[in-house]
Amino acid sequence: MDTTSSSDTSHSPAPHIGVFPAFQAHDARAEIRFLCDVLGFVETLVIPGEGDTVAHAQLDWPGGGAVMLGTHQPDGEYRREPGTLGAYLVIEDAELDALVERAQRSGAEIVQPLRAPEHGGRDVTIASPEGNLWSIGTYPGEPAAITP
Repeated sequence: MDTTSSSDTSHSPAPHIGVFPAFQAHDARAEIRFLCDVLGFVETLVIPGEGDTVAHAQLDWPGGGAVMLGTHQPDGEYRREPGTLGAYLVIEDAELDALVERAQRSGAEIVQPLRAPEHGGRDVTIASPEGNLWSIGTYPGEPAAITP
């Protein structure tokens, strides 16, 4: 019998934000390595597909939220063209320079060098091996207009 009340979160995992960008990659395993090793995502779940494919993966972002991806299925029900995702990730200012250095050492394409946009903070845009654009910056966005 479960005696944990719905308000007891001491044994529950941290909740995710309610939006999970989802995309596909020709080489999902290489995309996962790049996202974890270079950008700093944390591999939470990888379900293998046939051969060297990935049926489904979830990578968590340390600042909150996650992405989901898998190997490109051109005839699949949920098909996404690889290399078409653009996402913004929020990072602490003290961590941004180290992330840029990791990206440069890895040979990643820096699409937009480190800058200070007019709306605030600092950011950089990096292309993944599949061509997805990852803008990473310190601007946390405006306060939410709605409360979950």
